[in-house]
Amino acid sequence: MIDYGDRARLGVLVPSGNSVAEPEIHAMLPPGVTALVTRLELRGSSEAELLGMLAALEPASRLLADARVERIAFHCTAVSTFAPHLAGEIRARIEAAAGLPAFATAEAILAALAALHARRVLLVTPYIEPVHAREIGFLAAHGIEVAGGSWMGVNTNAEMARIPPEAIASRVREAAAAAPGAEACFLSCTAIRSAGLIAGLEEGLGMPVVTSNQAMVWHALRQMSIGDAVPGFGRLMTLPG
Repeated sequence: MIDYGDRARLGVLVPSGNSVAEPEIHAMLPPGVTALVTRLELRGSSEAELLGMLAALEPASRLLADARVERIAFHCTAVSTFAPHLAGEIRARIEAAAGLPAFATAEAILAALAALHARRVLLVTPYIEPVHAREIGFLAAHGIEVAGGSWMGVNTNAEMARIPPEAIASRVREAAAAAPGAEACFLSCTAIRSAGLIAGLEEGLGMPVVTSNQAMVWHALRQMSIGDAVPGFGRLMTLPG
């Protein structure tokens, strides 16, 4: 059966090199909800490249509005957590350009951690160290302590997509063993194959696991007044907004 999104259509802006977000997003959407995706240029993880992703934000947002989506998600964790204020600025620019409600991945992550009552987290990322460090600073600015974790030193979305899921899971287990007392694990980045790891890691770690793609989908659904629980993708996907 073809799902045309008769319940809701979500517009999503992703980095140009990201080949993982779309399949994971579609896997986590309930029947009748679909995602329509537009790309913004992002090929590396330098400060200039990350901030340069915002150069075409307005025209890309207007293209999604042409498809009559209900709202637009700016879906890049590294950009939206670049500074504590940036996610709000991105949202405001999209809303002004498209005339539609919007949010950024960083806002979805904060909402997810709040819903899980998690204020002390593990942070595992594929990023280079400066990006990982900025994410720690972003979380701290919003009252969330990073108890431990690790980064993998990968520069591009295309390379991140090739990280074996078991290598990611191993990093999470090592981080959890080294930093007891965390209330959740945040497995950051929209470009890593993480959705299939969530349920198994939650069972093994005994704590909620939040990923960037999962948090964005959950937040979008709840903002669109869709309360469906989506099994198989962790505790978060069963919670109300």
